[in-house]
Amino acid sequence: MQIERGAPFSDPARTAAGAPRATVDLVALRTLWFNTGTLCNIECRGCYIESSPSNDRLAYLTAADVEAYLDEIDELGWPTEEIGFTGGEPFLNPEILGMTGQCLRRGLRVLILTNGMQPMMRPRLREGLLSLLCEHGDRLVLRVSLDHYTRAGHEALRGDGSWARTLDGLRWLELHGFAVRVAGRTCWPESESSLRAGYRDLFAAEGIALDALCPASLVLFPEMDRSSAVTEISEDCWTILGKRPDEVMCASSRMVVKRRGDTAPGVMACTLLPYDRRFYLGRSLAETAGPVSLNHPYCAQFCVLGGGSCSVPSTD
Repeated sequence: MQIERGAPFSDPARTAAGAPRATVDLVALRTLWFNTGTLCNIECRGCYIESSPSNDRLAYLTAADVEAYLDEIDELGWPTEEIGFTGGEPFLNPEILGMTGQCLRRGLRVLILTNGMQPMMRPRLREGLLSLLCEHGDRLVLRVSLDHYTRAGHEALRGDGSWARTLDGLRWLELHGFAVRVAGRTCWPESESSLRAGYRDLFAAEGIALDALCPASLVLFPEMDRSSAVTEISEDCWTILGKRPDEVMCASSRMVVKRRGDTAPGVMACTLLPYDRRFYLGRSLAETAGPVSLNHPYCAQFCVLGGGSCSVPSTD
């Protein structure tokens, strides 16, 4: 009997070839991400979440929203170590300083992803960040997106004038002693070693004390392209690739989002899939501990085959 096969990534249980699809269990919630909202001060080419000055598909989270999830982590006794804030541009959210402070006061490490431009550099934000730095030190980490080590490369994705404004923000963070990381892209026809060498020279020229050869200091993200053919991840792939399910991002992280029009936030399995309702797990963290089916091209491109992770490991 001939088995009818579906399109790739259409069946959460099986690949298009009929093999059992790989799944990942939540081993421990080490990182909880909050998407602060999809609005951004710029519109970048190739942005996976399509952030822009007009995209408000994900509404602003509030400090009360964040507090409720932090309380639940405590109630569940989960070993969460890190809170990540992403967007959009997190510094457009009017409550970002309050949200950051309440996480830091609980002893959690906080990672904020930013483009380092005008929203972060407003006087109120700068003063608030300096206050948090004084109180909490390097438990506050800011990761600045610098897509290439040249002006031309960076501005090809982020627009004219973005290079100078991002470097201004990066220099300001460095000057004041913040724990800083940089995130770059790998869409260029260059090897990783060439990219890291280029960033190394840039950091040296700008007086930025980052080790471009360290993957924790300079994160080079795998590219995600929905238009290209993508290998589906079956259960057999763990053995074939020499990987373990607990190495994949959804084994240790979840993301809170608030869709425009919703009355309350909810929890997604992955930071990369904020709109795909197949990866919506529920309103509470307690509902999110079940297995996640790797039923999206990004699961393969970014996580399993690309080895990517949105969190930042220690530089120690």
